[in-house]
Amino acid sequence: MGRDGWMAATLEVVGAAGGVVDLPRVREGTNTFVIRSPDGGALQFSVPLLIPFPLPPEIDAGGADGAAWAVIEAVKNGAPDDPRLHPLGGLDTPRPQRYAGWTEPVTLVHSESAMGSGLWKSDLENVLAEDGFHCTVRGALAYPGPPDRQTIRSLGERVADLADGIRTVTERVPRSALMDAVLLSLDQKGLRDRLPAMGLVAFLGDGTRPARVYTPFRQHHRIAGPKDGVHIPFQCPEALEPVEVELPASGRVVTGLGVRRREALVIAGSNAQGKTTLIQAIRAGEDDHAPGDGRELVVTVRGIRTAEAGGLDLNGADVSLFFHRLPPGMTGTPKAAFGQGSGSMTMAMQFAAAIREEAPLIVVDEDRAAANLLVTSCLQEEDVTPLAGLLAGNRAALGDAALVIASSSLDPLIAQADRILVLRGHRADMIHPERFRETYREHLQALIRQMEGGLAARDDAHDTFS
Repeated sequence: MGRDGWMAATLEVVGAAGGVVDLPRVREGTNTFVIRSPDGGALQFSVPLLIPFPLPPEIDAGGADGAAWAVIEAVKNGAPDDPRLHPLGGLDTPRPQRYAGWTEPVTLVHSESAMGSGLWKSDLENVLAEDGFHCTVRGALAYPGPPDRQTIRSLGERVADLADGIRTVTERVPRSALMDAVLLSLDQKGLRDRLPAMGLVAFLGDGTRPARVYTPFRQHHRIAGPKDGVHIPFQCPEALEPVEVELPASGRVVTGLGVRRREALVIAGSNAQGKTTLIQAIRAGEDDHAPGDGRELVVTVRGIRTAEAGGLDLNGADVSLFFHRLPPGMTGTPKAAFGQGSGSMTMAMQFAAAIREEAPLIVVDEDRAAANLLVTSCLQEEDVTPLAGLLAGNRAALGDAALVIASSSLDPLIAQADRILVLRGHRADMIHPERFRETYREHLQALIRQMEGGLAARDDAHDTFS
């Protein structure tokens, strides 16, 4: 309970707001509450509303999340100019910056993840349906004092005014804006369903702008918005055999890179060329994006997994795909390992789990990986088979999963790729795997000559000064 009783007065505020409250959705203490802010200067509230704006009959309900996104973003944009909407951003409080996240732009239409749960966006709490726009809104007002009959009635009236302001904005949203977002949502959902029949696990459309910009409220790449300024779009090189797809809802025909089932695709390039950004875009393809996000044409089947280095406590983990013997300090067997796992052990466990769960795609980023699980070394003992070795001699052990690997320096792993996409100046190009292997052999021979020359020079110097 709030220290001045506002939490206890929540349902009284709901009653004072009248018919705008979505009563069947009221869950006191979760989506419905009133509480004084920690600094004491504001009164924060959350309440589910039902706005009399039904889903237009010409809109497919499967894309209603796109229409809800268009409405929510229009309301956010209108908040500064409409006093009725000021509570959304806490604009009349002493510290409105504390509540800026409630009007933060969101370019995500739908996600199965919990990313951005603190933002106002299209989700299960904010739905455009046949009976109207169901939305859970949060607001903040300058603190009016402890709850009494007058302050409770006043807050209820502000909630009713807020609902009226939202209704005004929704009625002004152009149908074209609704339809654009709806069709885009339907296109992404429909293409995701079609990918398996096409032999693909992901599609990265030409014109995609994958780079992100982060804010205090959008710190994860899946919820972050498009980068400002110079932003080089992705274009699939002809040598990588672009695929052409017809988007199911809009009928548009687009081209791009198709990630094939069971293939090993390496995204290579020097430092800071956009490898991780491209990998992140493919991961974010599990979500549906709104117009202007930049990743609207990136669609990935759901269920992808990542394999990263870590330091987890293993409790019966299967690491036998890579390890044939456990290192000192661990107990059990490679099929059921116990103890504090190293970075490579944690990665091995993640790989095994992904294959056991029949993940369609496993993503590996060199920057977040244990290198000794990816490539071998002359010092590495025979009880470890790295990923490069599996791809060379036992690919069937990886099941039907496709691999997308970002790498700049792990040449033995890149050499095992089925296709190699290389980024130069943030633009996509292709290296034929056989050509890369030839270049790699020449590189190794040059290193051997350099090493032998260095050893000879040191021997000469030793003879001179001995």
